[in-house]
Amino acid sequence: MKKTSLTLITLALLVLLSACGSTDATITPLDPQHLTVGVTAGPHEEILEKVQEIAARDGIEIDIQVFTEYVMPNIALAEGELDINSFQHQPYLDNFASERNLELVSVASTVIFPMGIYASEYTDLAHIQQGDLIGFPNDPTNGARALILLESAGLITLKEDAGVTATILDIEENPLELRFIELEASQIPRQLDELAAAVINANFAIEHGYVPTEDTIYLESGNSPWVNVIAVRTGHENDETLKKFVEYYHLDEVRQFIDDHFQGSIIAAW
Repeated sequence: MKKTSLTLITLALLVLLSACGSTDATITPLDPQHLTVGVTAGPHEEILEKVQEIAARDGIEIDIQVFTEYVMPNIALAEGELDINSFQHQPYLDNFASERNLELVSVASTVIFPMGIYASEYTDLAHIQQGDLIGFPNDPTNGARALILLESAGLITLKEDAGVTATILDIEENPLELRFIELEASQIPRQLDELAAAVINANFAIEHGYVPTEDTIYLESGNSPWVNVIAVRTGHENDETLKKFVEYYHLDEVRQFIDDHFQGSIIAAW
């Protein structure tokens, strides 16, 4: 009798422990009537406001949380303060999640924000002078992207194997002996007057009144690999409410809004 009771207790404990260890048991589905979505200020915010308007027709409320830099939207998502975020390209997400050991994953493409070289006084790339000071973003992925853009503009040459992890140390040739300074991406437009030129992300450029297709002296190609993505916590990839959100975002109505409102400065990538 005692042996039978012990066996039953052991089996019960094993079942309990198995349930506690199950990933599915710890994942709470997203609220089908309310989503909290993080974006950076500017274009991502404006596009999401259009998505918010469309979702509201079906009685779904989207609470938009606006951030002014790139770090907190992923931290807030990982900590459960957000359900979704939409502000970053895939290389940035991969690097950020890896460095901070966060379980975040992308689920859909959104838009491409072509990065550009801007200058206060110069109106042409050829005007850049010997020894000029050039600013570019200080985070690893946008920094590498900026260096690749400077290379495609013919200002520098990078080591052959530098790729999307390029740093200033990978500059192999610098014929104009340009000087470089790494700055917080969101602050570069405010500091442009102190620089000969700077590489600026389109969302921050637009936020400060620039039109990338008109105000750059060199603009990234529209087939850029740095496509922005919708991200969620790992485990929510197949959530039905998330799928509905992506469906709203990928409507032709949203694409038309992007085309009309941003006039080619931002490109729909789905």
